[in-house]
Amino acid sequence: MTIIPPEPGEPRRPQGPRDSGDAWVVAPTGEKYWGRYGAAGLLAVDAHRGVLLQHRVGWSHFGGTWGLPGGALHEGESALDGAVRESQEEAGIPEGAVRARFSSVLDLGIWSYTTVVADVVRSFEPVISDPESLALEWVPVGEVDHLPLHPGFAAAWPMLRGLLQVRPAIIVDAANVVGSVPDGWWKDRAGAAERLRERLQTWAYAGVGASALQLDADRWYPQVSMVVEGEARTVADSAREDDRSDAATADSGLDAPARRGAIDLVRAAGNGDDAIVAEAERLIATGRAVTVVTSDRGLRERVQHAGGNAESAGWLLGQLD
Repeated sequence: MTIIPPEPGEPRRPQGPRDSGDAWVVAPTGEKYWGRYGAAGLLAVDAHRGVLLQHRVGWSHFGGTWGLPGGALHEGESALDGAVRESQEEAGIPEGAVRARFSSVLDLGIWSYTTVVADVVRSFEPVISDPESLALEWVPVGEVDHLPLHPGFAAAWPMLRGLLQVRPAIIVDAANVVGSVPDGWWKDRAGAAERLRERLQTWAYAGVGASALQLDADRWYPQVSMVVEGEARTVADSAREDDRSDAATADSGLDAPARRGAIDLVRAAGNGDDAIVAEAERLIATGRAVTVVTSDRGLRERVQHAGGNAESAGWLLGQLD
């Protein structure tokens, strides 16, 4: 592998100092890949308008084709953060306007490219904010194949398109999960629920491995709900600053671009099992692929009857560890 700087007419950022990641990686066979630390792009999905695509300027790599806003990662930057940053720089995507759903990685050994698929949670119009775009347009999903696509995006699009209708959600039976570990939880049920939520937030923030959810792609950022009952219902509304509504998160600027790691807290007014089934039915009705985490056999049967999947408390604890 060889690292060489940009040449005249190659991808560039005319404003500000160049980042150390802005360089070509050259394979022993001569192929060039942009981004010393890899690269990432964002596929923003709007339920009504389609996907946001970038018409690449002629002097760029594969100029004249359509692809994703994206570019080289900075040193030490995660692919998810890099994809969001690049999309903000190239398409003017506002803070808090999208929420990551899943990511897919093309790993060539010497170089990698990560596609981050994110749902639009606050409508916006893209803005050409650097010289790398001829146009930025919302393209209906059914029309994407009619465009001259960037070869990398063209290769990934069939798989990505097949996952656009997959929207996983996880509902955690907090009482069952907490009660599966004899750590003194009965002395402070609200405190035990709080500790579980903190662990769930860390897990959800990092993303869930696709194999854990039996899905394609590499990592998913599912909607996570935690149902509490009895004394545990006194758990505080927010365990961390990023456990907020979309609007509040956007105002705070904390993790606003992806808003991952937030846990929806559901307080059962009565029986916890009934609240879990009701939450599962609500999410299934919105098109979510629901997994309920509980080791209660009767509850698992009710969830499966409603059209959801079930995993044990041990499964979740293994994920959190």
